[in-house]
Amino acid sequence: MGKQFPAMLPEHEAFIKQQRIFFVGSAMAEGHVNISPKGHDVFRIFSPTEVAYLDLTGSGNETSAHLTKQDRITLMFMAFEGAPMILRLYGKGRVILPSTPEWDRLIPHFEPLPGARQIIYADIHTVKTSCGFSVPFFSYEGERETLLKWAAQKGEQGLDAYHREKNTVSMDGVVTPLGQQLASSSRSGEGTD
Repeated sequence: MGKQFPAMLPEHEAFIKQQRIFFVGSAMAEGHVNISPKGHDVFRIFSPTEVAYLDLTGSGNETSAHLTKQDRITLMFMAFEGAPMILRLYGKGRVILPSTPEWDRLIPHFEPLPGARQIIYADIHTVKTSCGFSVPFFSYEGERETLLKWAAQKGEQGLDAYHREKNTVSMDGVVTPLGQQLASSSRSGEGTD
């Protein structure tokens, strides 16, 4: 039977810090529901009710788009080794883009990784644990370096072009905060030769 809490307890924080992967769920009132896996050391706990993760460039940007319309977000962690448990954080999320004061305040808490495009920040209102008895055992062998190498090879200009092509609009046609920022900089003449 699951248990529910208004904030993370120290044992919840310890459990989260042991996990090598987490999943992010988001949705708008209409359209697709998105669930994304996240790897690398990108998750940070700022208080028992405040968390954030450094979002790396990917082929989509659904969570970011969803948060412009509906701020609901769920983060899920599960034990693949040791005692079974699933832990979910339910909250209200928002997108923090580079070149903003909030980015400047938060980015020092993260390891600099190639391809970082935004920070997803969440105010947590409910923490729920459940048994996880059916989750199989998996052994951690290491991080895939493919995304980081790809982003490093792209460089700043290549990533900017990729963001413009792949990360500005969601599957359901919603302009992402990154898309809004890129459109604004194009209109003002920034980012053009």
